[in-house]
Amino acid sequence: MRKDKKQVIGDEISDDYVKSFLLYEPADGVTSPSMHKMIKAYRGLRIDDFERFIGFFVEAGLDLDGKDEHGKTFVEVIGDQRMAPDYIEIINKARG
Repeated sequence: MRKDKKQVIGDEISDDYVKSFLLYEPADGVTSPSMHKMIKAYRGLRIDDFERFIGFFVEAGLDLDGKDEHGKTFVEVIGDQRMAPDYIEIINKARG
């Protein structure tokens, strides 16, 4: 990080910003739009904001089981990552 940039931790993120992750579309033509949106949100949002995102995601009628270009779901893609259990719990909760 540049010295003149201040690291921001804990500032409230607006609903509009969280919803902006619903606008991302895949460039490869193979990955499902739903999967692409979840990966972008996973990489760009804190866990609490990701949980809010998933609420908007489900409300928009998007698919929690969308697949990437290798036929893997979001849960399968992140499954071996350290923080995965918390994110998988959010997805499972959203499924009901």
